[in-house]
Amino acid sequence: MKLIKKINKKVLERSIARARERNIILPTFAQQKDPKKIPAKIQAKLKKIGLWDVNPLNLFRITWHNDPKTGLFNDGNFIEFPSALTGTGARLVGLVGRYFPTGAHKVGAAYGCLVPRLVSGNFDPTTQKAVWPSTGNYCRGGAYDCALLACPAIAILPEGMSKERFDWLREIKTDEIIATPGTESNVKEIYDKCWELRRERGDKIVIFNQFEEFGNSIWHYNMTGGIIDEIYRKFFRKPHSRLSAYISATGSAGTIAAGDFLRKHYPDIRVVACEAAQCPTLYQCGFGAHRIEGIGDKHIPWVHNVRNTDAVSAIDDEQVMQLIRLFNEDAGKTYLAKLGLKTAQIDALKAVGISGMCNLVSAIKTAKYYDMDGRDVIFFPLTDSMDLYASRLAEMQAAEGKFTAESAARVYGQWLAGCTPDTFRELNYFDRKQLHQFKYFTWVEQQGKTSDELRELWDPEFWDELFDEAQVKQWDKLIDQFNAATGLLKKL
Repeated sequence: MKLIKKINKKVLERSIARARERNIILPTFAQQKDPKKIPAKIQAKLKKIGLWDVNPLNLFRITWHNDPKTGLFNDGNFIEFPSALTGTGARLVGLVGRYFPTGAHKVGAAYGCLVPRLVSGNFDPTTQKAVWPSTGNYCRGGAYDCALLACPAIAILPEGMSKERFDWLREIKTDEIIATPGTESNVKEIYDKCWELRRERGDKIVIFNQFEEFGNSIWHYNMTGGIIDEIYRKFFRKPHSRLSAYISATGSAGTIAAGDFLRKHYPDIRVVACEAAQCPTLYQCGFGAHRIEGIGDKHIPWVHNVRNTDAVSAIDDEQVMQLIRLFNEDAGKTYLAKLGLKTAQIDALKAVGISGMCNLVSAIKTAKYYDMDGRDVIFFPLTDSMDLYASRLAEMQAAEGKFTAESAARVYGQWLAGCTPDTFRELNYFDRKQLHQFKYFTWVEQQGKTSDELRELWDPEFWDELFDEAQVKQWDKLIDQFNAATGLLKKL
């Protein structure tokens, strides 16, 4: 399925002129996957630019390879969680999203949605605003990309999301910030606001809805799937090892598309989706509200290839929030040291944000459910870090009181040592088709899709065509043409 079906030359000319005027050079997707391909002159300039600076050259830092020490690039950032913490012999590995600009990998997904339209003339930054509906990090990523690309942006997110998200959006001068009713699981309210904007503003806006934008999935298929393959081969592959599972909280279901990439290279891998037990949409077609920020739900995203999902784990949000305290409060760190964790291992845990903690717990459940051992390697994303949740820690401290040595022992015993795969659902063919058909009620009845389009998504060939490398090569060709037209690369 080709996403770019036409080139609008008049709009493209205006976009090129704006990029030339604002000194904007676009990285190709090949460069994001392998930063060694980035021109040396750009790499030299990056050494003098802060990771979160609103500078167009930071588009070249939309990669899993950012090196926080040098300002350049490395072999990928990851944490292997020790068995003393996880209680399983399997090797659990978290991809660190903390070192993307904005502190979360969603900035990449947003790039995958916006830039193909920009370089094909299907988005006009001179007359249109880009709308980013999200439960948090995606709208931050979209707003940041827009700031770098000189594109007006509208961020839409629930009013109950963390204070840090709203503060940051104001700091980078996002054109409009719209807070919708509710919290993490109130996604429909976001959709309702999008329809309202469509009616009011027509073609003056373009809505980049991460839950239905295939650019989101394609970016993760190539970048997140690719970096897992690289890290496994370089650091974990041994004669008897196996890449056994990939875990992802579904959220927009872009990140779980890395599982489609990994399936092609490791056919026996198990792809496990996780969500909050308080809102068990995949687990039992349920609903509710929860506190695991970054995994909005009560529906199944259009871009989720459910046919490629082997299991679902439902994670108690109380487990996640208490483990956040264990990993980040002084009494918790002292307790972890007594378990045998080294200082560097404890310090690294600050890279685990709330949704990352959900993924970690799901990985433990997966390892225990499938009786995995030291030969098995499980990967999962740590989308963001505790840098974005200081206010949540403060709220828990105020509500629950001091976190003591006794608190740490209780949390570890209940939520780590006592972690079992009790809320784990392995999916058969019937289950997967049932969940796929559950999309009907959101996407056909509410969001304007057709039944034929829904049926098309069940066909494996649809996804093979979507993820075909020719699609991204086409985008990179258009990016190269765009950069050549601005003439900025030659002037470096």
